[in-house]
Amino acid sequence: MINPDVAGRIKLFGLDVDGVLTDNAIFIGSVNGERVELKRFDIQDGLGLVVLRHSGIKVVWLSGRESKATSLRAAELKIEEVLQIDGAAKLPAMADLMKRLNVTWEEIAFVGDDLADLPILRRCGLPIAVANAVPEVLEAAVHVTRLPGGQGAVREAIEGILKARGSWDDAVRGYLRDRGDDAA
Repeated sequence: MINPDVAGRIKLFGLDVDGVLTDNAIFIGSVNGERVELKRFDIQDGLGLVVLRHSGIKVVWLSGRESKATSLRAAELKIEEVLQIDGAAKLPAMADLMKRLNVTWEEIAFVGDDLADLPILRRCGLPIAVANAVPEVLEAAVHVTRLPGGQGAVREAIEGILKARGSWDDAVRGYLRDRGDDAA
């Protein structure tokens, strides 16, 4: 259960990509002589991010590697802040984003799974680990999802935050209204 006071302060929801939004698998091949990379994203995680948009919480994807697959999925979900940092030095990128968005560490929830996420998890107001995170990340987290990365963990974290804030139902109604399904 996520603390309602902590959830109420969240203005930015940050996500690692590989191992959080995906199941950590990367398929690499060649099509017509061109390198192709494919990733598996969870559809319910994606819908959770769409619903989250109705809560007023901004979203950032922060990855330690450049990937067209990541860019394509982010564009499909209308994620405005996608930071793909070669070498996985995520902390300076997050600090720049915080300055630009006028957000403090206490106002950030971040979901991670591996060592490169530790600098952010150790500073943010709501550090979240996916169920299959490495031990160091699990230790740094105040909330651990029941589900593993790429298999609904992001949706679970979103629901946990919005339900703790008492805004899940309103966000769902906003999503349905935008679809024209508000009679439900």
